Amino acid sequence: MSWKDTAEPLLTRMPSVARPEGHVPFKRKLGWTAGVLVLYFFLTNVYLFGLGTGGGDAFGRFRSILAGGQGTILQLGIGPIVTASIVLQLLGGADLLGLDTQNNPRDQVLYQGLQKVLVLVMIALTGLPMVFAANFLPADPVFGLGTTGTKWLMFLQIAVGGVLILYMDEVISKWGVGSGIGLFIIAGVSQSLVGGLIAIPQLSPTNDWGLIPSWIAMGLGYRDIPSVLTTEGLLDFLFGQGQIIALLTTLSIFVIVVYAESVRVEIPLSHARVKGARGRFPVKLIYASVLPMILVRALQQNAQFLGRILNQQLGGSMPAILGTYGSNGNPTGGLFYYLAPVQSPSQWAWFLGGVSQPVWKVLLRVGIDLTVMIVGGAIFAVFWVETTDMGPEATAQQIQNSGMQIPGFRQSPGVLEKVLGRYIPQVTVIGGALVGLLAVLANMLGTIGGVTGTGLLLTVSITYKLYEEIAEEQLMEMHPMMRQMFG
Repeated sequence: MSWKDTAEPLLTRMPSVARPEGHVPFKRKLGWTAGVLVLYFFLTNVYLFGLGTGGGDAFGRFRSILAGGQGTILQLGIGPIVTASIVLQLLGGADLLGLDTQNNPRDQVLYQGLQKVLVLVMIALTGLPMVFAANFLPADPVFGLGTTGTKWLMFLQIAVGGVLILYMDEVISKWGVGSGIGLFIIAGVSQSLVGGLIAIPQLSPTNDWGLIPSWIAMGLGYRDIPSVLTTEGLLDFLFGQGQIIALLTTLSIFVIVVYAESVRVEIPLSHARVKGARGRFPVKLIYASVLPMILVRALQQNAQFLGRILNQQLGGSMPAILGTYGSNGNPTGGLFYYLAPVQSPSQWAWFLGGVSQPVWKVLLRVGIDLTVMIVGGAIFAVFWVETTDMGPEATAQQIQNSGMQIPGFRQSPGVLEKVLGRYIPQVTVIGGALVGLLAVLANMLGTIGGVTGTGLLLTVSITYKLYEEIAEEQLMEMHPMMRQMFG
C-alpha cells in the first residue's frame, strides 16, 4: 500500500473552497478580489487579545514580503503557506511524492490536501515559538487565565488567522483575479511605499520623515538643507534626509522589471484545424516570475528566526561560532550574522558611519548574500517551473491540447517540447539569477519606505502580471469565442 492510499481519507476530507461550475463574470471576480482585500486590511488591524507591551517582530524586515501585521490576528502572514510550498517544491523536485498533478485528478486533490496539512503543521511550528519561546508576543493575562493560559489563547488566535489567510488565498485563486499571496504582498508593500512617501514624524510610529514632507520641510526652512559641498552633507543628501538614492533605486526597479517583463522570445503558433488562426507563445526573460524569490527569502527568514530563538533560550551559553547578538536582537557575529541578508545601506556602507564591523566581515556577508540570492534564485526558479507545469514537456502538452502547432513542424508534443527546450531552461536560470541580483542591489542601496528590494521586485512584477490578467479577462468578456478556443 502506497502513502497515497494511507493518506487519502485525510487529504480528501480537508475543507476546500468549491470551484465555480461555469465561467465567472469579470465584474464578479473583481468583487471577490476587492472583498478579500478589504477583509485582509481589516484583519491586519485586529490585535491579539491578551497581547502585552514590548516584544518585536519575528519577521523583521521580511515582513514586507510575508505580509500580515505584527501583533495582529494575521501575525504569521503568508509565512506558513510559503514554507509549506518550499517543502512541496523540494519533495516534488526530488520526485518523492509520486503525484501526477497535470493529468491525474485524484493526484491533484491529494496534492491540494497535502498542501493544507503542511500549512497547518507550519502554523504550529512557527506560531508556538513566537508565543512561548522567544517573547516576540508577550502576554498580559486576561480572564484569570494566567500567563500560560493567555499565551495559549494568543496562539489559538494566530492559528485561526493562519487558516483564514490560507482560505482567503484559495478564494481569490478560484473566484478572483490573480493569487491571494500576490495580492497580500502588493497590499503590504504598497502601504510601506505610501508611508515612505508621505509620512510625517508626528503620525509615524517610527518617527520618520517621508520623502515628500522632508523635501517640503527643507524647502520651507523647517529642516536644514544638507550642504552638498561637503562629504558629510553630500552623503546625507543622497542616503539620509534627501533620500535621493532610495528614490532612484525605487524608480529604477520599476523600470527594469517592467522592461524585463517585456523582453521575450515569441514562438509562432497556428491552429491545426482553424485556418488563419495564429498566435505566439512568449518565453519571457523572467519566465518563472519573481515569486521564487519568496522561497529564497523565506529560507533566510526561517534561519534568522531559529537564530533568535536559540539566542533567547541559550543566552550567553550559545556557541559563538553559531552567532553573537547585540542588545537590539540582531546578529553581530557567527554563522547567523553571515547568513543574514543585507537589508539597508547602513548595514554595509562604512563610509556612512555606524558600521562597527571590520570591512572584511561586511564584504564576506555581502558576498554570501549575493551568492545565496543569485544561486538560490536560479535553483528555485527551475523548481518553480517544473512543479507548476511551466516546463518544456508540460507546456508542449498544453499547446498540443489547445490544437495549436508550430508552423512548418509536425504536430507532435515531442517536437514542441524540443523547440521549447531550446529556450525555457536557459531563460529560467538567467531570469532567476537576474532577479536575485536585483533584489540584493536594491537592498544595499535602499528603497522608499524601506520595503526591501525583494518586496519591491515582487510588487512590481505581480502588479504587471495582474494588469495582463485583467486585460486578458476583459478581452475574453468582449469575445466569448476566444474563451472556447483557448479553454
